[in-house]
Amino acid sequence: MAKATAAVQNEVSEQAEIKAGRTISNTRRYVGSKESVAYVVYDISQSFNINKYQDVFITDIVQVGLSFQTIVTFVNGIWDVINDVFLAAIVDRTRTRLGKFRPWLLFAAGPGFLLSIIYWLMPLIFAGTSPYHAGKLVFYIIFTLIRNLNDSLNNISRTGMLSTITPNVIERTRLITQASLFSGFIEKAPEILMGLLIDLVNHGAIKLPMRTLYVSAGVFTSAVISAMGLFFVFSTKERVLQRTEKPSILQGFKSIFNNKPLLILTLTEFLSAFGLNTGLNYYYINVLGFASMSTIVGIPGAVVSPASYAFVTKAREKFSTRTLWIASSHISDVLMLGVFAVGSINKNYKKLAVMIPAFMIRETIWMFFWGIKSVIPEEMRNESIDYGEWKNGYRTEGMTGVAKGLAQKLVGTLGNTIKSAILASIGYKEGAGFGNQGEKTEYLLFMMCTLLPTVTGILGLIPKFFYDLSGEKRDRMYRELAERRQSVINQMKEVNSNASVDEN
Repeated sequence: MAKATAAVQNEVSEQAEIKAGRTISNTRRYVGSKESVAYVVYDISQSFNINKYQDVFITDIVQVGLSFQTIVTFVNGIWDVINDVFLAAIVDRTRTRLGKFRPWLLFAAGPGFLLSIIYWLMPLIFAGTSPYHAGKLVFYIIFTLIRNLNDSLNNISRTGMLSTITPNVIERTRLITQASLFSGFIEKAPEILMGLLIDLVNHGAIKLPMRTLYVSAGVFTSAVISAMGLFFVFSTKERVLQRTEKPSILQGFKSIFNNKPLLILTLTEFLSAFGLNTGLNYYYINVLGFASMSTIVGIPGAVVSPASYAFVTKAREKFSTRTLWIASSHISDVLMLGVFAVGSINKNYKKLAVMIPAFMIRETIWMFFWGIKSVIPEEMRNESIDYGEWKNGYRTEGMTGVAKGLAQKLVGTLGNTIKSAILASIGYKEGAGFGNQGEKTEYLLFMMCTLLPTVTGILGLIPKFFYDLSGEKRDRMYRELAERRQSVINQMKEVNSNASVDEN
């Protein structure tokens, strides 16, 4: 009787573990407080910048001609795809005492900082030159290709590093949630402050050349980002076991094509990349004359977004990954249709008094889904890497990370190229500034950041209905992965033990 009771209790306990997604590795916490802080700091570093304004920076401050930007965007996009594949193969075959990804993060840190500084100094280097100055254009295209190479190496290594900090799935989700939550309070500070300063300069409240503002802010944030990145690299460890045998390039490609979750993510990125968008900045700055618009309309949402993370765990219990992915990805576009409708009535798109409430309502509703939008896709990316290990018996974080964005980059290159061409075709004047664009151009700038991305981005919804890595299948994958990893650890311990006996 006692044995039967114990058996029932064991079975209930095992089923409880499976239901909660817990496996052997999920009973242990691997990441300490310092490393958790480093993870959050590193997440902050990814957005602690003024890159939101870099399209305006290149067009109106550096003044690189729109036609030439089209060429550079296309060439750089093709280059990005090519170097991604080769760099991913190199990273996946790396085995060192420092790990698989940390050496490359360290290697890319110095050049990355230097290249970022040069980027923001371009208005000083080429002061007084015309939009089609030959020397500036030659420098810009060569510099862009070099910077892209270093950024690709850094991004591939970063993606892999974040997926190997802990084999504990629950702990990894906790880290992603914490990073997304806490970084939200800090990471947007430069962007918000920059928008305010642009408005003050535009309206004469601050007597400062716009060029000086961009250069100072760009150099400062670059230095801070570099320091944050180094803190992360020196504070964290890789803990997911890698096979001693290095995967071949062929195996790397195999790990992509037999990985259904990854293929769905890739197809989604590919189709989503057909969404065309000239960006809100051109509209905010050139039509409304209010670069701080995004900050103002986001105030109510800033209160809602932190609370949205409290819903993530409960949402995952009640809804499938697929449902949460679809809802959090497309609610923003649906709401933007309402903004377009409001702005199209009586030329409301030019009236701050109307557009601020319209964008504010849209932003606030969207922020209720922000926690899910921040956590679910990041966890899905990590799960696709784990699925490849489960399917093939080896990990290819580099190639997997590249594959997810490869199709998007191919189509995105075309989209970004078209973006510059569209701006030129609607009569956008480089460097003209607020109030100096034609009325037709102003309305088209509004339409292209509200209606156009919603209509052209709908294709990305289709593949999401076929994602099925959740529930029992996901639990079984992590249960079996944990058992395999534990088996490898036990074998290694046995080998070391036998070696010690032989020495004695």
